[in-house]
Amino acid sequence: MTAPNQDAPAPAEQSREVIGVSGLGKRFGSVAALQDVSFSVHQGEFVAVMGPSGSGKTTLLNILSLLDTPTEGSYRLDGIETAHLSEKEQVIIRREKIGLVFQQFHLIPYLNAVENLMLAQHYHSVADRDEAVEALARVGLAERATHLPSQLSGGEQQRVCIARALINAPALILADEPTGNLDADNEALVMGLLESLRDEGRTIVLVTHNPELGDRTGRVIRLQHGKRVA
Repeated sequence: MTAPNQDAPAPAEQSREVIGVSGLGKRFGSVAALQDVSFSVHQGEFVAVMGPSGSGKTTLLNILSLLDTPTEGSYRLDGIETAHLSEKEQVIIRREKIGLVFQQFHLIPYLNAVENLMLAQHYHSVADRDEAVEALARVGLAERATHLPSQLSGGEQQRVCIARALINAPALILADEPTGNLDADNEALVMGLLESLRDEGRTIVLVTHNPELGDRTGRVIRLQHGKRVA
């Protein structure tokens, strides 16, 4: 019997489409990193993208995050067709609609936790310290607000990254191997946070090689040699 999350179609009754990918392809010279990939993700879904090394996961995530553009096919983000966006428009939409969580934390080392969040606020609109502290409290780090990244554990740094991804209330959270550098306890904590965000109606796409994490999401999209496979 097939597990319910293994490449199952989205339920018939859905809220709005956040991601719409159709016939997506990406070539680097003669190499096809992605070929004819199609899928949709709707508001409130928690979806895992899985596949072996070289399957196209990172390329797909870069396109979804507007850090790269497809060679062919289309990508709609929260109802916006991204193909004809200018670079400036892509930057604005990425700031307003996408929250990114990376395996590498990418925190500014000379800014403390709350200042790292306020920097993200600044690029979006206006920095608000109280809101930033509240965001840290949501991930259990209010008491660590004035600590530098070097004074935080790996799990704490990743929780700061999740708070940073949420600070501007994005339509979509993209998480690239967010537990890859964490021990089992912190992996469980981070996944628990992502699941709680899903329960609040957030839309999350998780790139992972870990089948146990994939099993904790609502649906798995599998890639192999740049193609979506059943």
